[in-house]
Amino acid sequence: MKIIGIGKNYVNDLSEVAALKTGHQLIFLKAESTLVTGNKDITFPAITNELVYEVELVAKIGTTGKDISVDDAASFISEIGIGIDYTAKDVLTASRANKGPWALAKGFDGASPVSGFKPLSAFADINNINFSLNINGTQKQLGNTSHMIYNFSEIIAYVSKFMTLEPGDLIFTGTPATGAGLNVKGDHLQAAIEGELLLDFKLV
Repeated sequence: MKIIGIGKNYVNDLSEVAALKTGHQLIFLKAESTLVTGNKDITFPAITNELVYEVELVAKIGTTGKDISVDDAASFISEIGIGIDYTAKDVLTASRANKGPWALAKGFDGASPVSGFKPLSAFADINNINFSLNINGTQKQLGNTSHMIYNFSEIIAYVSKFMTLEPGDLIFTGTPATGAGLNVKGDHLQAAIEGELLLDFKLV
């Protein structure tokens, strides 16, 4: 099972999309051991003092596919959930200083908490899904998939040019353009899709 992420994939204003849609999607991989399910609490990672949260919708692949067309790509999604793509910002900054990869900054244990999933059929239009993140009862991020630079289908088609997508693979599809920030030990995170609370955990 692969965990695939896309960076810098949302805008605040739709007028920005044309200039940013260059065809070069920013794709990265996260280790399977980053995954946390069942709304389990997460131990604050000892490897960082700067834990950055980003709420994202997560597409689960249901069918094996390679070189998938954009037109067919949505049919390869079985379910959609919501998760947090965590980054150890200080680890990333140190790696970038030496032109190094993102692997350790994105790949530590607990870096990918994910909710339960809803079937694709539950969504009338995957290009118009509302989602949100509250921390300690205060809304921090609010997004809608209409503000993606690359939509679900475009991400799947692009990634499948390079690697075969397989059932159970998870794709983190990007975070709203504003609102990402730092977590501290004790924070309580709650993420919802269309107002339905699906992800609910604490950093302990």
